[in-house]
Amino acid sequence: MLRYTRWLLLVAAALLVLPVWAGDAASRHTPEYLVAVPASPQEKSAGVAPEVIVANPEPNVTPLEVTDENLYNRAYRRVMGSLRMYDSPGGSLIEDLGQGFNFVTAGGSQNGFSFIGGNRWVPTELLSNRVNVSRFAGVLLPEETLPFTAAWVVQKVRPSEHPGEAEAPSNPVLERYTRVNLFSTVDLEGYRWYQVGERQWIHQYNVSKIIPVARPAEVQAHKWVSIDLYEQNLIAYEGDRPVFATLISSGLPNFATPEGVFHVYLRADRIVMTGLRGRPEFYYLMDVPANMFFKDDIALHGAYWHDRFGFRTSRGCVNMTLADSQWLYQWSADEMTETPDGMRGMGVYVYSSGEYR
Repeated sequence: MLRYTRWLLLVAAALLVLPVWAGDAASRHTPEYLVAVPASPQEKSAGVAPEVIVANPEPNVTPLEVTDENLYNRAYRRVMGSLRMYDSPGGSLIEDLGQGFNFVTAGGSQNGFSFIGGNRWVPTELLSNRVNVSRFAGVLLPEETLPFTAAWVVQKVRPSEHPGEAEAPSNPVLERYTRVNLFSTVDLEGYRWYQVGERQWIHQYNVSKIIPVARPAEVQAHKWVSIDLYEQNLIAYEGDRPVFATLISSGLPNFATPEGVFHVYLRADRIVMTGLRGRPEFYYLMDVPANMFFKDDIALHGAYWHDRFGFRTSRGCVNMTLADSQWLYQWSADEMTETPDGMRGMGVYVYSSGEYR
């Protein structure tokens, strides 16, 4: 996944990073290349001084608490075969939805059948073991400006010693979801390389950067979120101040999440989501949590069925982890107000800071 940055300014010997909260509305959709000062490859890859890295080992942010109680308060199961629902254990067939990307929440079992609510039962033999829910969670942002752009590693990687080189065996592996500071940046053959440690450089494909933006004039709410489809992340704001950031999964290319400025018009704690019946992409998802609809049937919501946050995955909605969606759902609750045009809640600004290629 190709990623750029507008926030890093290249300087000859020591590469300085603009404050992470910097920026203005006019620059949101401009190319993120800031003019690089000509320098030798050695100068470009020098990066910041080691003492700067030692003093800033990781971003000064606070991760949300994640507990098993919150993640596993339901028994999520994938249906391995045709989703057949019966009115009782061994009783009459109510509906056969066929095969697809189908998940249910299972209750008690009896005579080879598992209860899934609403007087419906499914054969237990069709259900997987417990789904492993993602433990990733976003971060609360400090009031003060961060000294360096913060980012997540979205693909497991071993950094190179210099931009453009192969992975260095002497460097430690950075696991997926590791939080890093981007100390400096180098343009190399149309790609960006970021310094994340002493003699540690990673390709832009491997990170998702936290880059706050100015509030669009159309946002008519104190609490709002920006969703960057390119970086695949979300930032929550109170007024003009960013307070929270996390990774998301938006729509796949053929189910693209719509861009624009919207407001949440409907909230639902738990719902069944289903669609595309009769097609290979058919899905049936029980107990989808923390739903915040902002454009027709497109919503922000929790997703217990995958752990691909930081990459496009969905059928158009904006997927978040259970921990993140619960936080956002509670945080934005007091923003819902009744207007002449209906209910209006948290503002949602969906945009792309770059282009996939």
